[in-house]
Amino acid sequence: MNPVKIAVLVSGGGTNLQALIDAEKSGILTSGKISLVLSNKEGAYALERAKNANIETAVVTKAACGSQEAFEAKIKETLTAHGIEIIILAGFMSILSEEFTSAYPKKILNVHPSLIPSFCGKGFYGLHVHEAALAYGVKVTGATVHFVNEIPDGGEIILQKAVEIKEGDTPEILQRRVMEEAEWKLLPAAAEKVCADILKNQ
Repeated sequence: MNPVKIAVLVSGGGTNLQALIDAEKSGILTSGKISLVLSNKEGAYALERAKNANIETAVVTKAACGSQEAFEAKIKETLTAHGIEIIILAGFMSILSEEFTSAYPKKILNVHPSLIPSFCGKGFYGLHVHEAALAYGVKVTGATVHFVNEIPDGGEIILQKAVEIKEGDTPEILQRRVMEEAEWKLLPAAAEKVCADILKNQ
């Protein structure tokens, strides 16, 4: 049985993409194969990571498309052309409309750097999440992989992992620990779980 074709959508450095590439190499991710890396930013370093791993890349920018509708239509067209079956958002800094997400029910995964429902939703991304966790004084944070629906960070949870907050943590130190201890482990595990389920139900 052929592995499920995965597209990873990126905007930046692609550390979560690298975790997925490494998981495929090491045999953690076997039910799915990264077949496309699509960026909404020209020159995103994640594209280099994809090229180094011999994965096809595409760039679709909102500026070039002119509107959100045209931008999403172009992404859909690109995904279809590559026979993509599931989408993983790995630091993709563009909110996708309900029209887009509803076209892929339970087929879009996202990793969020907190234990949802804490510190999630509109405005909670990147360092903002870790700043909020530290400001609130929580003792435990973590990461969540969830399905994407029309509500930001509102889809069904697939996997979560807790990460301890330590004395003297800064948002940057905490961000790094959450990536290393949770995000980079959870995302490949969740991708494998979802792809394995798809194969099982085929």
